[in-house]
Amino acid sequence: MEQYLPLAGQLTFGGVAGFLSGYALKKVGRVLAFALGLLFVIVQLLAYAGYLEVHWTRIQSDVEPLFQQETLKGFWQKLLEVLTYNLPFASGFAAGMVLGLKRG
Repeated sequence: MEQYLPLAGQLTFGGVAGFLSGYALKKVGRVLAFALGLLFVIVQLLAYAGYLEVHWTRIQSDVEPLFQQETLKGFWQKLLEVLTYNLPFASGFAAGMVLGLKRG
């Protein structure tokens, strides 16, 4: 039984660290989404008033590849790789992070 205590401690700490990271990422994501939405409204108001001209088709062609499934999957895998680098509790961290993203 005592042989499993270090493993249990690592999984517990990894789960808590992952949950907190996921929770924080979701909160930051909400703030970023709000800021980008506000920026869009400001740009549209300035375009409507005639102060600037926006080429939305060009923006769409530049941004669209970033939202393809392979790109998003690669980003998620890279994020987990960076956040769990050199951590013995990576599995607990990943599970906790998913839970934190859901709860956040």
